[in-house]
Amino acid sequence: MVAFGKKLKDWQYPEWQKYYINYKLMKKKVRQYAQQIQEGKMDRRQVLKEMSTMLDKQIERTVLFLLEQQGYLASRLEALGEEREMLMEHNDLSSVYELQVAYTDIGQDLLKLLYFVEINAIGLRKILKKFDKRVGYCFTNYYVTTRSDHPYSQLQQVFKHVGLGAVVGALSRNLAELRHHSGSYLSIYDQPSGVLVPQDPVVDSIKAAVERLTHSTNFLRFLGQHALIIEEELPSHPGEDVEKQEFHLMSLSLNLASTFLYMVNTYIIVPTANDYATSLGAAATVSGLIIGCMPIAQLVSSVYLSAWSNRSYFRPLLFSSIVLVIGNLVYAIAYNLDSLYILLLGRLLCGLGSARAVNRRYITDCVPLKMRLRFSAYFVISSAMGMACGPALAGLLEFNTSVLGLTLNANTLPGWVMSALWFFYVFWLWLSFKEPIHFEDNSHSSQVVNNGLTERDIVDSDLTQPLALSSEDKEEMQDEESIQNNNSSNKTHEMSRKPANSIFEACKLVSRPVKVTLLVYFMLKYATEMVISESNVVATYYFDWTTRSLAVYLALLGLTVLPVNIVVGNYISNMFEDRQLLIASEVLTCLGILSSFKFSTHYTVEQYIIGGFITFVSAEILEGVNLALLSKVMSSRLARGTYNGGLLSTEAGTLARVLADLTITFVGYSGMKNLLNITLLPSLLIGIISVSATWYTYNSLF
Repeated sequence: MVAFGKKLKDWQYPEWQKYYINYKLMKKKVRQYAQQIQEGKMDRRQVLKEMSTMLDKQIERTVLFLLEQQGYLASRLEALGEEREMLMEHNDLSSVYELQVAYTDIGQDLLKLLYFVEINAIGLRKILKKFDKRVGYCFTNYYVTTRSDHPYSQLQQVFKHVGLGAVVGALSRNLAELRHHSGSYLSIYDQPSGVLVPQDPVVDSIKAAVERLTHSTNFLRFLGQHALIIEEELPSHPGEDVEKQEFHLMSLSLNLASTFLYMVNTYIIVPTANDYATSLGAAATVSGLIIGCMPIAQLVSSVYLSAWSNRSYFRPLLFSSIVLVIGNLVYAIAYNLDSLYILLLGRLLCGLGSARAVNRRYITDCVPLKMRLRFSAYFVISSAMGMACGPALAGLLEFNTSVLGLTLNANTLPGWVMSALWFFYVFWLWLSFKEPIHFEDNSHSSQVVNNGLTERDIVDSDLTQPLALSSEDKEEMQDEESIQNNNSSNKTHEMSRKPANSIFEACKLVSRPVKVTLLVYFMLKYATEMVISESNVVATYYFDWTTRSLAVYLALLGLTVLPVNIVVGNYISNMFEDRQLLIASEVLTCLGILSSFKFSTHYTVEQYIIGGFITFVSAEILEGVNLALLSKVMSSRLARGTYNGGLLSTEAGTLARVLADLTITFVGYSGMKNLLNITLLPSLLIGIISVSATWYTYNSLF
């Protein structure tokens, strides 16, 4: 594997080489500091002071050069502005093209400067991260906070690109006015920010570079990480031709509709599952098994549908939708057949139609990078709305009739309604879905070069490799001194970029921080599934709630997802580190579980609702933060292919849901009296283990 230091050297502009941060020197110093602290030769405070001084000097050299180049670009823009005014005064439109070319040349130089800033910013982030891991001290938080908040901060120039915005604005305005010098009296500042105005390609490239430089956490980024749809961090080289990705909006809408409908399908039966079980002669707690059949089958469907999506998106989506039509029909007719086994078969078929792995991967593969974060957020929002609409829809289906000998009541209508919705979806999918271009034209993505690697693999390798890996063991191996001869290095590089070929190989790539984040994901899914799945049994037994009352409660739980993520994404995540939020939300989840226990003979509605809301909301916060961390700490080999990080997290969460649902059913056979406390106990124990594991690996979770 090619180390980041080697990669940084290869991507430097030779004429600017002395102005880049000296990554190799700082990496060597970090190793020395770690060794000297371990041997007791240096005091930690002295190490922090020396490291801070070294970073300040490195950043100062880079920033002073950046300011010099900004001034040079500004003077060129000013000269072109004067030339432009003279041309307009003399109405000499014949020279407009030459002027436009001159502005474009400045744009290319600006893009080069932005790339220079970004490479240095990435190198700085990596060296800070390496220092924290080697020395065992959270130096990054101290250094960034003290430098970025200072009025004379030079770090702002690197991370916030202060001053470059004015140059970008001047260049964009002049190019836009030259392109539209006739027929319009509006400048770019008069256009609404959401209006897409045709612009020079270099301006689009510059805007993309500026967006990549902006690393402040916001709501869309938080939701995008919530979906575990990973973006490459390393920029494209300014000299490269950037592929213009186009996507089919209707196909993307169908993909999101599939996400929404599946979540509705998952939770629409929760308010009535216990009644359906008792109507077929089973215990009310068998509702846990009924609900759990869907995630049981999803453990299998996630793998084969994800593998199928390597060749097509239309066919797995069509297959899953047809299976869901059949599964919901079987679920509905089980009532007239008076068979619990038919009922369970229907839910198993619904689980086999789970296309969530395909939905997530479609966004990763088919949406342009600059729009991926937004549609990742839409993916999460679609899931949240489906989760809320499922129980709400069940609450509206409370009537009893029969048609052609088939019973239509609160138990069967969820199956009939979802079957009809999926049938309509199949029809819509067949007429409107368009297969992505790289599936229609195999030659576009399958041209093999360089020892069997596709051209796209090599480009992705160059762009993403230095940032995606964060395993502590692999960080230790990335020393420039360890690079062998070219042939052996290329072979190692090829192997290091190859996606995992099996679930077992993917598991071997799971480092300790990844194991912890998967454990946390297991814990939160177990806790939320327990809150939702046993609600019908607990609320009926203790409070005698009707189906409609339970549906309202579950719908309100689902509706908390979006506002909670808005608050966390816009405000809280800007105030605290991800790992701080992680451990705080874990503790809150455990407190929510603890507050739901029945400690006395009298169990109140208020205690049940408050405990459920604390557990559910804390787990929702935990999910977004945890998946954001998972995207940072997992191997780059898990960022693509069939057996990717998204699949591992899906399998971990699905397994947790299965175990929670089965726990409800098995504990229910011992009676309803102690069901609540016995089922909550595993949730609390897993939560405590999760908090302990997070605390133990705290320094490696960033």
